[in-house]
Amino acid sequence: MARSFDDLLDEAAAAPVEGWDFSWLDGRATEQRPSWGYQRLLRQRLAGVSAAVDLHTGGGEVLAGAQPFPPTMAATESWPPNAARATELLHPRGVVVVATRDEPPLPFADDAFDLVTSRHPNAVWWTEIARVLRPGGRYFAQHVGPLSGLELAEFFLGPQPSAPGTRHPDAETAQARAAGLDIVDVRMERLRMEFFDVGAVGYFLRKVIWIVPGFTVERYRRRLRELHDRIQADGPFVAHSTRVLFEARLPAH
Repeated sequence: MARSFDDLLDEAAAAPVEGWDFSWLDGRATEQRPSWGYQRLLRQRLAGVSAAVDLHTGGGEVLAGAQPFPPTMAATESWPPNAARATELLHPRGVVVVATRDEPPLPFADDAFDLVTSRHPNAVWWTEIARVLRPGGRYFAQHVGPLSGLELAEFFLGPQPSAPGTRHPDAETAQARAAGLDIVDVRMERLRMEFFDVGAVGYFLRKVIWIVPGFTVERYRRRLRELHDRIQADGPFVAHSTRVLFEARLPAH
């Protein structure tokens, strides 16, 4: 028997959204994964360095799965619930988690790391990344690309400006070069997402807060009701995410 709109929304509103674990959505939503396999590539790069830092680590789940770590391994996180979760997960694995403000500068000395990594950073502080990298060091990351989740944003907010802004890899490439970094690799993929019930949408938008800024289940309840009816009639709601693999290097001299 199909679950009611109210039951689905109440469950989505009550679910915890700390960390970067999306297992709550198992069986309720799917997202195609990028072809490159970020965590596997991250593990390879960590194995070859002596000091690394993971920026915007979230709850630390992605980093925790990329062991073994170099002798010096740090991570930063600015949202207190995530910083607490990352500390609990990563400290036993030898990672120092630093709770930071969501603005530069990074709380590290110049030339501190061989490798700076990040998966889905809120913002990319290119000059700070270049500052904390040792000569020959690398930045390796997976970014959220332009127009990610656009279909969801437009369903709730109406037509959105088609300016890709600073999340576009062309703009990020220019910013990285301006900070003194050489580009090693940039790849972008557009990936299919499907949401099988309105609760999955409500939970996702509570967790991924930049798609519909200020989203709450109560604030958008009327529009969520329309989405529920649409899914019941037509099947899963389809959207697309954009992911960019980005690798850059600080020249050795």
